[in-house]
This record gives sequence, structure tokens and C-alpha cells, in this order.
Amino acid sequence: MNAQTEPLTLAGAAGAIEALKDSAVLAGNAGVALGAAIIAHPHPLFAGTMNNKVVQTLARALVATGWDAYRFNFRGVGQSQGVHDNGIGEAEDLLRVIDQVAPEGPLVLAGFSFGTYVTSRVLAQLHAQRDIRAVVFIGTAASRFKVEPIPQALHSCALAVHGELDETVPIAPVMDWAREQSLPLTVIPGGEHFFHGRQVQLKDLVVRHLRGVQASVQTP
Repeated sequence: MNAQTEPLTLAGAAGAIEALKDSAVLAGNAGVALGAAIIAHPHPLFAGTMNNKVVQTLARALVATGWDAYRFNFRGVGQSQGVHDNGIGEAEDLLRVIDQVAPEGPLVLAGFSFGTYVTSRVLAQLHAQRDIRAVVFIGTAASRFKVEPIPQALHSCALAVHGELDETVPIAPVMDWAREQSLPLTVIPGGEHFFHGRQVQLKDLVVRHLRGVQASVQTP
């Protein structure tokens, strides 16, 4: 990932959680990351892990914009203990990760596919309690799970991206999910679920969004 990638072992409700920290690429003299960004990976029963290419692309975008990025394996994946729990236990895993790596301070929450479902459950619980600076949903799994709406207060800092030709999560139910909450949806023409050949474009979209959010925070 980058020279500052650090393996971590965290404590979860089902046992140890395997994780990686990708340290921010810092510019100027600040020398301090903007905060912590936590990324949730795709479906564990379909080979989803923290090393998925889209998850790694998200991590690259986050560290390039000044955030320490944390990606982790849900229970039952890799060295994480426990068994798959249909998103319920996985939401608990995400909350445990946040509690340990970022108990306070600004947060970015990001997810890909099944990870959007898990993140949506956590957002519904945390948005009134924490300083969530940005939300990034890639390949929102609205056809397969009840993905919670993004809280209205977070719409201005939320980015949802989908591939036009996504064969795993068809775009129509994702449009329905977005329409119900009047949330803009960014569509990559010709893109499919894993954004093969579109990773650079995906990274650029996320970087542009994160920089725009940070600029709005800094503007008086």
C-alpha cells in the first residue's frame, strides 16, 4: 500500500480483528493527519476482504488527502475470529474498530458493496454523536440488503458512486435508494461492480470529493 502500512490486531466482540493502518501522506508543515477513516469491505462469503482492490483504492484516496486509513477484516475473514453474521455482527465489528482506533476526533466512514450496508447501520447510530466529516459509498448494495438512508445532516459530505453496468448490484435499485432521500448518485459510464480499468477514475472522484469537503470545513 505505502511505506507506512502497519498491521494491527484489535479486539472484537467475536474475538480478534485483523486490520491495517495506512498512514496519511502529509503535505506542508501540518504533520498531523486530519483524522481517521475506516473502510468496510465487500461480502465475506464472496471473497470480500480488506485487500479488495476497490478497498485499497479508497485507502489510497484517503491517505493522499490527509486521512489515516484503517481497513479491517470482518469476523471470519483472514485472521479475524468469529463467523459471518449477515451484517449485524459486522456492524459491531466496525463500531469496535472505531472505538479503538478513533475514540474521538473527525471521522470518514467508507464502504464498498456489502460494506455500504454495514456502514449505513453504523452511521444511523453514530451520526449524532461523532464528527463525521465525509461518507463514501461505492457500489451501494441496495438490491441485496436494506441499506439505511444516509442521515440528512451528512448529505453535503456524502459521495455515492456506482458503475453503470454493475452486474452484481444493478443500478435501478440504487437509484431508487438515492431518489427516496434526494441524494445525488455519481455514475461511472461503462463501469461494473469492481470498476476494472476504472480504479484511477474512481480514486480521482473520491480525492476530489474529500478535498472539496475539507475546503468547505476550512472556509469561514
